Amino acid sequence: MSDDRAVTDDASPEETTAEGLLSVADLDAGYGDLQILSAVDLAVGAGEYVTIVGPNGAGKSTVMKAVFGLATYMDGAIAFDGEDISGLAPEEVIHRGVSYVPQNENVFAGLSVRENLEMGAYILDSVPEDRLESVFERFPILDERQSQRAGTLSGGQRQMLAMGRALMLDPELLLLDEPSAGLAPDLVDEMFDRIDAINDAGTAILMVEQNAMEALERCDRGYVLVQGQNRFTDTGEALLGDEEVRREFLGG
Repeated sequence: MSDDRAVTDDASPEETTAEGLLSVADLDAGYGDLQILSAVDLAVGAGEYVTIVGPNGAGKSTVMKAVFGLATYMDGAIAFDGEDISGLAPEEVIHRGVSYVPQNENVFAGLSVRENLEMGAYILDSVPEDRLESVFERFPILDERQSQRAGTLSGGQRQMLAMGRALMLDPELLLLDEPSAGLAPDLVDEMFDRIDAINDAGTAILMVEQNAMEALERCDRGYVLVQGQNRFTDTGEALLGDEEVRREFLGG
């Protein structure tokens, strides 16, 4: 890779993508008084697929939670669709057009599949049937198991349900935290294929993923975080081809 790769300590989100949907600049965030992120920059363009990778404890999920209002905002700027959302509560961020799928406890185990999906539309006056049908078309297994309790689904099916519920509001940006975590190896590619299809349909994706090789192969752009700070930013292809990135973060 050439020497002009983007190292985001020097690059602003505005420089990273021409049509910024999400723009994060100089973000400090953490939990309570514990600071995890320091001057993090990140951007997601309209319809773009962006992934965050890095070692355990790098602050990857904290970036996502800070955007969604689940981490403690300390300093910097978070803008979505040109409006400042720094420090807003999750219920306010949802109304702006952002949906979030956490890694753990991402379904209501005691509710049916259909009830889970209906919960995804809780901010609306009524459940839009066309959105339900769209989710069922995207995830046919959920249609087949509408009345089944979510807690009895397989890991892959629960992840599909969590994503389907997040899509009930037809978000402009979908935040995915470790979507392949805990899945059997033969289901990982299928899950990534489904994420590709969501993005191909026009929804921007910001994803945190430990399966860095697979994520970078599929995304438009990637960020490598280390100890709560930006280390590298570039296209997924360029990061995969960078010897230092491969040696330090991708296993050689």
